[in-house]
Amino acid sequence: MTVQIAQRTLEDLGFADVLRALAHRCRTEPGRERALARPFLAGEEQVAEALELIAEARRLAQEQFSLPLGGVTDLRNALELSSKGGLLEPRQLIASAQLLFAFVRTREALEERQHVVPRLAAISRRLPMLEQLAVRIDRSFEADGEISDRASPELREARDRVRGLHRRIKGWLEEKLHDENFLPKLRENYYTIRNGRYVVPVVSNYRGEVPGIVHNASQTGQTLFVEPEGLVGMGNDLAIAQSVVTEEERRILQELTNQLGRESAKVLEGIAAVAELDEVEAAAVLAGDLRAHAPEFSGVDDLTLLRLRHPRLVLRDTEVVPNDVEMKGEARALVVSGPNAGGKTVTLTAVGLCALMLRAGLPIPAGEGSKMPLYRSVHSTVGDAQDLSQGLSTFSAHVTMLRDITLSVGKNSLVLIDEIAADTDPREGAAIAIAVLEELLTKGAVVLVTTHLEELKALAHLDPRFLNARVGFDAKRMAPTYKLQLGAAGASSAIEVASRMGLPEHICTRARDLVMNAGGALAKALAAAEEDRRKLQEELDRAKVAAEESERLRAQLEEQKQQFERERKARLMRFNEEVAAASDQAAAEVQELLKVLRAQSNEKAASEARAQLLQRAEEASQRAKAARAELFQVEAPPPAELRVGARVRHSGLNKDVEILELHGDQVLVAAGIMKMRVPVSELSGSRAPKPKESKFPERNKQVQQLQRAKAAAPEAVEATNYRCDVRGMRAEDALSEVESFLDRGMRSGEESALIIHGHGTGALRQAIRDYLAASPYIRMFRPGENHEGGDGVTVVALRA
Repeated sequence: MTVQIAQRTLEDLGFADVLRALAHRCRTEPGRERALARPFLAGEEQVAEALELIAEARRLAQEQFSLPLGGVTDLRNALELSSKGGLLEPRQLIASAQLLFAFVRTREALEERQHVVPRLAAISRRLPMLEQLAVRIDRSFEADGEISDRASPELREARDRVRGLHRRIKGWLEEKLHDENFLPKLRENYYTIRNGRYVVPVVSNYRGEVPGIVHNASQTGQTLFVEPEGLVGMGNDLAIAQSVVTEEERRILQELTNQLGRESAKVLEGIAAVAELDEVEAAAVLAGDLRAHAPEFSGVDDLTLLRLRHPRLVLRDTEVVPNDVEMKGEARALVVSGPNAGGKTVTLTAVGLCALMLRAGLPIPAGEGSKMPLYRSVHSTVGDAQDLSQGLSTFSAHVTMLRDITLSVGKNSLVLIDEIAADTDPREGAAIAIAVLEELLTKGAVVLVTTHLEELKALAHLDPRFLNARVGFDAKRMAPTYKLQLGAAGASSAIEVASRMGLPEHICTRARDLVMNAGGALAKALAAAEEDRRKLQEELDRAKVAAEESERLRAQLEEQKQQFERERKARLMRFNEEVAAASDQAAAEVQELLKVLRAQSNEKAASEARAQLLQRAEEASQRAKAARAELFQVEAPPPAELRVGARVRHSGLNKDVEILELHGDQVLVAAGIMKMRVPVSELSGSRAPKPKESKFPERNKQVQQLQRAKAAAPEAVEATNYRCDVRGMRAEDALSEVESFLDRGMRSGEESALIIHGHGTGALRQAIRDYLAASPYIRMFRPGENHEGGDGVTVVALRA
């Protein structure tokens, strides 16, 4: 089935806002591009599959699980360059290694849960398992991005030669700088490097007495930077050795680029799969934010939207009044009437947006049990359609739109018309509107129309295909209620709205007289019905007040019950504490008794008496502790929804902690720099006010990490040359190496150290940090800064 959605309809309904909201929730650039270009799906099977994928992602979200997409960057241009034999920069290669590791993490995570999310797991199988290539690239670079000596034996050998030449040259210069005959010829006692050559600052007057090559001069010409003749040979050797290093580094980069280029097709397919997974997860987040559900649509003809809310208003965090929209049986056209600014157009566009979202395979912001057909086409005319460039007035442009719609619709089309035929003579406009609506229904379309024309409101009484609905108006507040009422036509309340907007009251009074005297039977009937509705609403308001008072009394009784329970358990706790105090006193008396018994050489009797009384004291103490724990459970507020990052209260520490990981009925929490696993039963709601959330969550998370680091250590921990490299090791071997490394550091008096573990899948990094958190050698630790190697290294401070 071909889906026909005109660009005018997309603009009228604001569908681009929904796609932008979806893209905003994506975490990767390919995912955002895919979200903004999300297509309308052709058949029921494709829509059902898309909704099932989102349902699987929502199940993962309920388990506090998010896809491990950290490290995914858009490398499509770099991969294209590598496939053509180009040369990638180190940062691009490092990013490609992180991308390959992310592929591995994501695929393994979803395959572990394939019994819960089989469709997402099937997509993840398109992610290439290139961990060996990722490790090869990762081991070829240091944490700061420099090519590592481990990249090749030739590079290590060439760099060793360069380092040896540097040492020889510096040694020669140090001797010269201590030569009493040489020093007077220098401007200052130092050496430096000019144009890659070691030089000394020679006073220009002594140029003839210091043979060598002049590489530079000061601005005044009084100082010449001379490479002494004795260094020229070693300088040449150094230049040659450095060129060998440069050439070997370039060869390594080309080799790694070529290896990546050979796998570029697989990696590009992996990026496409990641983009699809990212979009699905973002759609699940969007559905959660909208409190959306997937309606029943297969074989459905009736329209039943329960507790419908406008998606764009919900996304703006605006308070939205939910409404039910239903068209069943013969009803194929809904005529919505009522006051201006009462929500008629909102209802119209909300239904249209939901139709587009369902066609795009997205859940809609309506309650469970909703039903909506998959419409073949959606047409709309909302707002002022005048076109001055074409010489069209508002009415002319409106009629042009109606003409185009009647020519385009067919069976299973949805048509949305706002204020049909409103900008002309009411009688002629009503005649045109009725004729157009009858034509649309004859062609099999479903129509929602808003109007103030009385003739259209009467159609529901003459033709079963039409159904009336109205948006409410509160006569007491003189304001719309935004509540849709099916089966009734509404008065326009234009005079009341005009009065509320400041039109003089005597004008409004005269207008009411004219309406009542000139209006037809329908207008008078509507006015009488509105008065009846107002009286019923007053009765309903009084009933609501009584119900609220009843609920308030019930809440008071519940609070009194809880207060009684707290007092009872508090008394129980005091009783047990008194018992414990009595036991302590008895134990003291036993000590006195023992002295007497020892004096009588009756050691056995003394031991027996002491054991019995100590046992009774221990039992009393346990009862007191149990009472305290029970009282804590009564007084503590229930814990908030358990999720990673939430702050909760731990009963044992009696302080707020942060949840780091969830494992069934066990959680990993952090209290400052201390981490520990505790049962969920020991947690309750946080007593401290919730920290304000930043509009930029990732930046806020980094700020919180920095604040925790500052609180844990008054002095900053700086990177050091004392370092341990465990990349590529198994976790057990790495921890053994780290322990020996830290032991040596403590003995040698090191204050800080650097542990290089690489990024990898994150398992080795986590194992090392878990070990550091419990190590007696460590005062504190932190991840590396960007210039130190980022999260691929851990900087630690050793205890003094």
